[in-house]
Amino acid sequence: MLWTEFNNNTFVDPWREFERLNRMFSRVSSHRSCEFPAVNLWVDSDHAVVTSEIPGISPEDIEISVVGKSLTLRGTRRVEDIRDNEAYHRRERWNGQFSKTIELPFNVEAGKVNASFKKGVLYITLPRAEEEKPRKIDIKSE
Repeated sequence: MLWTEFNNNTFVDPWREFERLNRMFSRVSSHRSCEFPAVNLWVDSDHAVVTSEIPGISPEDIEISVVGKSLTLRGTRRVEDIRDNEAYHRRERWNGQFSKTIELPFNVEAGKVNASFKKGVLYITLPRAEEEKPRKIDIKSE
């Protein structure tokens, strides 16, 4: 007998329950610190570049900190104001605080970090610490 042949309200379809619980869990856990903001990171021998799409957030509401090899982004997306005679018909964009820490492949010169914000995209350039940069070793012959 197939699952679809049961049309009794007392029967629990495990797949339907799984999908229902999955939808419920995804609403509760969406945009936690491990998911938002999404970042891209690329490196070369001199620096790392991190980009992150953070639409709807002003630069004043974003905090960037660097300690050793760790970069932390913190911020707040504020609630959109609506007028007294308005009510939400649909509300999918989340608001609130976020925090994300990513490990970089090398230590960073924290005093030389540069950040800019353009069209909802955050760009962070992180120069590699001098003591971390590869050095050419001259070989002396005798």
